[in-house]
Amino acid sequence: MRVDPNQELTVVELNGEVVGTYPLTYIQYLTHKGRLRAQIEAVRVASSCRGQGIGRQIFECANGRAKAKGCHLVQLTTDRQRPEAITFYKSLGFVDTHEGMKLKL
Repeated sequence: MRVDPNQELTVVELNGEVVGTYPLTYIQYLTHKGRLRAQIEAVRVASSCRGQGIGRQIFECANGRAKAKGCHLVQLTTDRQRPEAITFYKSLGFVDTHEGMKLKL
């Protein structure tokens, strides 16, 4: 397997059990003088552990990792069909700035 320094996968453990995971992708953009952005997607917390602040800790950790890497922002996409997730992301300080689109290949 090839190691890519722009990809990280973090596994969250609690008492020896995996309770969460999240990937971070670092993307260099032409805008903002070529600075980096962090893309966080597919954040997962075990259903038995939801509501315990693990998701919030995941984002705090991810934001710290992104800052340490020199990113100027963290971005994510979420499904419009998940209003609870959107409310959670907004509580973390994320704001709606763009309309996203996808094309399945």
